[in-house]
Amino acid sequence: MRGARWTAAGRGPAVRDAALWAAMAGAGVYAHGQEAHPSPVLGLVLPLLVLAVAVPVGRTRPAAAVFLANLVVASGLAHPTATASPYLLALAVLAYLLGLRADRAGPVLVLFGACAALDLALCAVLGVGAVHWFYALSLIPAALLLPWLAGRYRQARLALVHEGWERARSLEERQRSVAEQARLRERTRIASDMHDSLGHELSLIALRAGALELSPTLTGQDRADLAVLRAAVSDAVGHLRDTIGVLREDSEGEEPTAPAVEPVEELVARTRESGVTVHLRREGPARALPPLVDRGAYRVVQESLTNAIKHAPGSTVHVGIVRRADRTEIRVTNSAPPSGPPPAGPPPPAAGRDPGHRGLTGLRERVLLIGGTLHAAPREGGFEVLATLPDQVNPERARSTGEPREESGTPASRRLAVARSGARRRFAAAFAAPVGFGLVALVSCAYLAHQLTGCVLRPADFAAVRVGQDRAEVARLLPEQQFRYVPDAVRALPVPAGTVCAYYRSNGNLLDRVDVYRLCYAGSRLAAKDVLPG
Repeated sequence: MRGARWTAAGRGPAVRDAALWAAMAGAGVYAHGQEAHPSPVLGLVLPLLVLAVAVPVGRTRPAAAVFLANLVVASGLAHPTATASPYLLALAVLAYLLGLRADRAGPVLVLFGACAALDLALCAVLGVGAVHWFYALSLIPAALLLPWLAGRYRQARLALVHEGWERARSLEERQRSVAEQARLRERTRIASDMHDSLGHELSLIALRAGALELSPTLTGQDRADLAVLRAAVSDAVGHLRDTIGVLREDSEGEEPTAPAVEPVEELVARTRESGVTVHLRREGPARALPPLVDRGAYRVVQESLTNAIKHAPGSTVHVGIVRRADRTEIRVTNSAPPSGPPPAGPPPPAAGRDPGHRGLTGLRERVLLIGGTLHAAPREGGFEVLATLPDQVNPERARSTGEPREESGTPASRRLAVARSGARRRFAAAFAAPVGFGLVALVSCAYLAHQLTGCVLRPADFAAVRVGQDRAEVARLLPEQQFRYVPDAVRALPVPAGTVCAYYRSNGNLLDRVDVYRLCYAGSRLAAKDVLPG
């Protein structure tokens, strides 16, 4: 399987390179077929071989690939008539890939300068005309510079998005670390609560065992057994105190939790004394709960009251405690804060909170550890906390829900996907207008090129035409259409009397004026053939 994946991964770039080369080769083959006197080796085979080397080399050495493509384009300057190279598009594509793959601009500008110097030197050595100089000074530099700038823009855009979301991932990891610290802190507090409640019960057992030792009805063996039991309980209390002490060492300076024996009614009463409007409602039969569950219910109310005082001062808080058959539901809802100033008064004494807004995280951890659920969300302009606590602690559920889970799609990854989609749309919009205009111009140029190349009469075919030949025989040597854009000066030249003339281009050069072939017919016979300067 690993070998298959490696083969598929290695085949992908090769397939893309082959497709790119095939597109470049298609343009060259088409242009080669339109030439009047094509040279298969110099005009087709050699350029395609050079591009076959340049395309794969461009993945590791994009500057070398651009230089090779420039050599192919510059070789077209040696053509006596045709100046436009069909491989100019290949040069533009490789220049774009150079901007996408190269980091430094200095060496690239030196490369472009070397390419321009080579092209101009070739024009000077060959002694070409003005059209070739224009081609070397404008079209080739444009095919180098503009695509390279577009590639650099794309590279900068991708780098910016990548670095920004790497920062977002880092911040999210830090946030998860803070949440994990809050969970550990809450576990430590639960351990402390366990020491307070369980240690108290064990101490009572030891005290009662000591009292039984003084009973006059017990035998000596009974007193000895009770002494052993009391000693074992005292040792258990000491071991529990030592264990909890180790856990407390990491949480020094933390605010202690409220007394375990304080009922919710006293907490609500002290909150009212501080100036907060709180309504408490209980439903269902009252019954004793395990210390962890009772403590959890107290902490839900305490945390919710603290958040209401801190984030919605002046609001009305409703506390509802409903006893079900096997669970207790606690719902704390605060209304939207009034527009006026909050009521004066100190916060309730039991409202000491964790710094850094980690109270709900720790509270959720506590509830999950005893097998309950906690939901906290805005509601009707205010906020609601709903906790469901079981009457008996469920260790299995606590273990399955208490550990933090790795989410399949983090907020940063989801935002990254949205940002990538938005970046693609912005990139497309930024280039949509010029690309659309370019496509229209390209279609227009292609149509014009088709019109101009479809009316080319090869010089050899023109030489084979003889005056007096039947028109049907001449038609077999003629192109599919006549030259429609004959200059006015050429049309103004005198024609033989009683004849109808047809005009054809002498070669497929699109950037320069070419000689025009004129065939004049008298009836069904060719009466005259002339070469007119374009």
